Amino acid sequence: QVQVMESGGGLVQPGGSLRLSCTASGLTFDDVPMGWFRQVPGKEREEIACISKDGEGTYISSSVEGRAAISRDNAKNTLYLEINSLKPEDTATYYCAAGEGWFLPCKPTKYNHRGQGTQVTVSS
Repeated sequence: QVQVMESGGGLVQPGGSLRLSCTASGLTFDDVPMGWFRQVPGKEREEIACISKDGEGTYISSSVEGRAAISRDNAKNTLYLEINSLKPEDTATYYCAAGEGWFLPCKPTKYNHRGQGTQVTVSS
């Protein structure tokens, strides 16, 4: 059974930074692409970033481009997302998810095995 768990969310002031982590079990971590997505109530889940199995390929969405980086440590079965210069509009529940095959397109429908999410609130 695939289990994915996010951590690292919380309350951050505008302009601050955050590092989210995600661990996955029940799968061969270095054999799956991974992604970060976020959702606010009443809106569709939005892709943030995705990364290939070996970490060599990455995709960053335009909504966080220049402010975010995705990385993975396959030895630790862990995925990371760092976001800088946080804005109130970054407030959302952030999900980590495992996909299949090639890491693109970075779309929620391609990444089916997701965790419960971690809340990120950007507010002063």
